[in-house]
Amino acid sequence: MRCKICGYVFDETKKTETCQFCLESNCGMVRCPNCGYETIPESKADSKLVNFLKKRFKSENK
Repeated sequence: MRCKICGYVFDETKKTETCQFCLESNCGMVRCPNCGYETIPESKADSKLVNFLKKRFKSENK
């Protein structure tokens, strides 16, 4: 996964040290180990849909 804030690439399946001690251990959020930004992980289907829409809107705006 690539962090949307700092661009750091990391394995979203590995919990960071901060997440290991979180009271909400099953919150589903992913924390970037580089900058600490938390986000909901994108599923591959969501990514494909988002990429399709970006291409579609990009071609319409030309």
